[in-house]
Amino acid sequence: MKISIICFNDFTDLDVFLPWDLLNRVRLVGGIADWEVKILGTETSHVSMAGLIIPMHGMIEEANSSDAVLFGSGKGVQQLFQDPSYLSRFKLSVDKQLIGSMCSGALLLGAMGFLTGKQATTYPTAADQLASFGVEVVNESFVNNGNISTAAGCLAGQDLSSWVIKTLIGSEMTNRVLETVQPVGKGLNIF
Repeated sequence: MKISIICFNDFTDLDVFLPWDLLNRVRLVGGIADWEVKILGTETSHVSMAGLIIPMHGMIEEANSSDAVLFGSGKGVQQLFQDPSYLSRFKLSVDKQLIGSMCSGALLLGAMGFLTGKQATTYPTAADQLASFGVEVVNESFVNNGNISTAAGCLAGQDLSSWVIKTLIGSEMTNRVLETVQPVGKGLNIF
């Protein structure tokens, strides 16, 4: 299975790295060899809002054949969700793929029409922009609509990642992955 995390300049570090880490734990704790997670962008590397330069594993067009596609967030979204040439590079199918976003990344899903007429969540500063796409913005950390999910607040990356793992593999694997990151002495908080 192929999972793509979409990245760009001025991305929010935790919104990319938390899902990256959790989703890669499927191979580590589950030994699932055909599980591949890639960070994709429009350049060979992108710079985070905190100034970290990270290499990409490929170009965003690879997401079109992925089983799950997750969009990061950050200041860089503001330019991209209004850029038809950027958006046209995605040929995603809600019938065949899981499609999700972190925080302001929901603006990209809104601009592509995936959230019209649905409930979704985003970072509070992007709520009015998201509503302009005909979206009912709700004050929740995670909202699921079948094969589409939105998460808001960096730590909600756990919920978004859990959704991908649970949907593609199952609850047992989700629990195994989450057990590896829970604070010592705390019980699991499974979504």
